[in-house]
Amino acid sequence: MKRTIIIQNKEYNYFSLKALGEKNNADISRLPYSIRVLLENVLRQETEESDEVVQQLVNWNLPNTKKMEIPFKPGRVILQDLTGGAAIVDLASLRKAVKDFGFDPNSINPEIPVDLVIDHSVQVDYAGSKIAFQKNEELEFKRNMERYSFFKWAEQSFDSFRVVPPATGIVHQVNLEYLADVVTQKETKSGENYLFPDTLVGTDSHTTMINALGVLGWGVGGIEAEAGMLGQPCYLSTPEVVGIRLKGKFRSGATATDLALTLTHLLREKNVVGKFVEYFGEGLANLTISDRSVVANMAPEYGATCGFFPIDQETLNYLAFSGRSEKQRMIIEAYVKENQLYYDPTKEADYSDVIELNLEEIEPSLAGPKRPQDLVPLSKVKQGFINSLTLPNGNSGYGLQPEEERKQAIIHYEDGTQEVIETGAVVIAAITSCTNTSNPFIMLSAGLLAKKAVEKGLSVKRYVKTSLSPGSKVVTRYFENANLLCYLEKLGFDITGYGCMTCVGNSGPLNDAVSKVIQDENLLVSAVLSGNRNFEGRVHADVKAGYLAAPHLVIAYAIAGNIKIDLTTEPLGYDEHNSPIYLGDIMPSNEEVEQLMNKYVKTDLYKEEYKSVFNSNQHWNEIKTKSSTTYKWDDNSTYIANPPYFEQLQLHIKPIQPLKEQRVLAKLGDSITTDHLSPVGAIPLNSPAGKYLIEHGVRPQAFNSYGSRRGNHEVMVRGTLSNIRLRNELADGKEGGYTKYFPTDKILSIFDASQKYIEDNVGLVILAGEDYGMGSSRDWAAKGVRLLGVNTVIAKSFERIHRSNLLMMGVLPLQFLDGEDANSLGLTGNEIFDFEIDDTVQPNEIINVLATSPDGATITFKVCARFDSQTEVDYYRNRGILQMVLRNKLRSKEN
Repeated sequence: MKRTIIIQNKEYNYFSLKALGEKNNADISRLPYSIRVLLENVLRQETEESDEVVQQLVNWNLPNTKKMEIPFKPGRVILQDLTGGAAIVDLASLRKAVKDFGFDPNSINPEIPVDLVIDHSVQVDYAGSKIAFQKNEELEFKRNMERYSFFKWAEQSFDSFRVVPPATGIVHQVNLEYLADVVTQKETKSGENYLFPDTLVGTDSHTTMINALGVLGWGVGGIEAEAGMLGQPCYLSTPEVVGIRLKGKFRSGATATDLALTLTHLLREKNVVGKFVEYFGEGLANLTISDRSVVANMAPEYGATCGFFPIDQETLNYLAFSGRSEKQRMIIEAYVKENQLYYDPTKEADYSDVIELNLEEIEPSLAGPKRPQDLVPLSKVKQGFINSLTLPNGNSGYGLQPEEERKQAIIHYEDGTQEVIETGAVVIAAITSCTNTSNPFIMLSAGLLAKKAVEKGLSVKRYVKTSLSPGSKVVTRYFENANLLCYLEKLGFDITGYGCMTCVGNSGPLNDAVSKVIQDENLLVSAVLSGNRNFEGRVHADVKAGYLAAPHLVIAYAIAGNIKIDLTTEPLGYDEHNSPIYLGDIMPSNEEVEQLMNKYVKTDLYKEEYKSVFNSNQHWNEIKTKSSTTYKWDDNSTYIANPPYFEQLQLHIKPIQPLKEQRVLAKLGDSITTDHLSPVGAIPLNSPAGKYLIEHGVRPQAFNSYGSRRGNHEVMVRGTLSNIRLRNELADGKEGGYTKYFPTDKILSIFDASQKYIEDNVGLVILAGEDYGMGSSRDWAAKGVRLLGVNTVIAKSFERIHRSNLLMMGVLPLQFLDGEDANSLGLTGNEIFDFEIDDTVQPNEIINVLATSPDGATITFKVCARFDSQTEVDYYRNRGILQMVLRNKLRSKEN
């Protein structure tokens, strides 16, 4: 189906969907646009395997069409420095393994372009001052110099690998504003030029943000990204595509944030997990690319693989606005229109299901107090929070007594001053995350509200830790040009850095006096942030309640100082005449914001800030590294260590064997997130990881975070399943990373218990409920579990990325049959498990499990082996995808 197109007197080859449709007598225009991108991707591979998949995609939504696994080969990979850094460690380890087998280590190289953006390491140690950014950057480099030197080595040693330095921007915003091509141009060795859609996978679940530009991409674990870099397809089952028909336009006061939160609530209820979501309809024209980016970013929160917006005129306008060249835009427009990838509002595609949403019905909202899907209209936030206090402890409640609502305490600051704090106090207010900072309208709304608040004499209480972490330097430039940054700073929203910061849990310490009173009085306090995740314990260990909100509402709640306020009816404060000041008094109009956008958000800002994106950081430029084919591992390093995945690896694999006499390491409930599973945030002094670091000469002040130490498996395995809010039913009521070691009935840390089981040569099981592994695509949620000795996870349901990651680490995901779970089957967790599985196992096969209690009683039940493709069976058979890739590489060298 190869065809040619001439653009500006230059000939390009492309794979024609139109020609494919004509050949198969099929109407390609009925296919969702995201399916068309997949179809082109498979068509371009031109393999025997792809022919059948092409036919399946052409007939995608016809009755009785066979569902297949699709070999998706992304055009590029994007990494952030935590999950991405761990992936590069694995590549370096692969090079060593290839060399140890006597072959050329240079054979391990990315086969497609890879960009790593360093944005996840900076923390909000300093806030509320003009020196905050400088101090945080200095600390970032001091803490992470070894890691950054490793990244510098990788940039010099691997082909097609670039690094965007620290203090530049957040990965997804940099991708949107600069890295994404929309249409890729590639010249072959023979001199032929090709055009094809820009596609990618990324080691962060919010890679989906790029779907706003019509670029198909989603988040994967680091291990899956590594496989993609090494030329392996990312396999996915033929997706259902849920169409969202948009109507109308926003009414005054509503923003893209409110739309994204509304969709998160709506689509979680519709259960779009593992499905594509695609937006269309007349309302599409009323959403800017910046609006779409907020919605696309939140796709992991509503459970979808992606939230896709087809390419239209607004896409082309944004490319011009953000500084892409005229030549590039002309090529993009000509190609997508020729290849049926340009949005046609006159032809509605066929979808698996269609949901209609009127933008005029969107109202200002927050999400919380524990999950992004728990939508709360602004007018109901106060009462919703109060209700949550006494609801049973779980996803929506805290199980407190009614009197806790009015609990107060006194903060005694070091300078002798005092301040009253009470239940619901907002102790963290953060404008953070590319989810919102990519949107100039939303950000300028916050800046204007800050200006009006300062002019009214409003201020922020001392116990509120405020921070502003823009997603790119472009944001700072238009804030400065519009003379709004100074007003944000007067309210404490000084720039703290260019990274995810509070959104990823890098919120830094609270004031010591504030933290002390929260802990001493067991006070339930809150955070309000413009991020995408608010799981309990994620933002800060002292903060149990978290609310997602648009940036201007973050400022409003910072001024109010407590989540227990109805911002629609109660005053934020009072002026010098003791007259009440309401949110409506300082809320900017749409017209005011649009005037500032037209005047100050200019194309030149994007061109100037991105012209030197790879070398604009002087600290980065000064890092000196020595070039070498293989990395020189330091056995004493507590940051970078050669992982044990390839120890004693044999070229020939053993067949799958039944699993016998397995013990339960943890029995968990519903909605266990990767925040619960993966080491994240600060490293506690008395934790197994903290003790390990002290034993290796690291002072507590230099612990840094788990995220920064993802390149060291010894630290990370000790932090796996150690979240302070983890509730393991085997821990006799003790909260945190604890379990019962059954041979002695003692409660130990999960790490210590696992080591004893490993010494006993006993494999381990995790029992879980619904949505196991939801949240960020942290590969260590799977890597750490595997290194703890876990062979099997049995859950009611899995989040897509984490289920895939488990298999790629050689952990068997099993799913209870409908209507069953551990409790309904009478499983307490003290049983010994046998699993009837062998080398003949097929995708989604039902297998038998035998659980034997200490008294000899047995429970037999069936589960579904959650291999969703034959390829995933191969991952498991190889005990992991990296082992499979290495074996394939070595066998090809032998032949």
